[in-house]
Amino acid sequence: MKRNRSESDDVFEQLGFSPIEAANLRLRSVMMDAVIEEIERRSLTQAKAAKIMGITQPRVSNLMAGKLHLFSVDTLIALLAKLGLRVEMKVRKAA
Repeated sequence: MKRNRSESDDVFEQLGFSPIEAANLRLRSVMMDAVIEEIERRSLTQAKAAKIMGITQPRVSNLMAGKLHLFSVDTLIALLAKLGLRVEMKVRKAA
């Protein structure tokens, strides 16, 4: 069961990232999780996932290992699209 997080619960800010860096990391983290979940849902091998997404198998390995620093927002959006998923976003006023 997911719970709503308050601003003070932000793990990236707790790790010392600036609010801007933390926001970027949060966004990339959510997208990376979605890519991983879709690969697992389809029971794709890394080789098959790589072929579908147009990347190398070692790159899929980095993705599955959660190496967030190796994937930009743009790259993750492209990978999601190649898996047939669409990114929707909501912008709201900061607390």
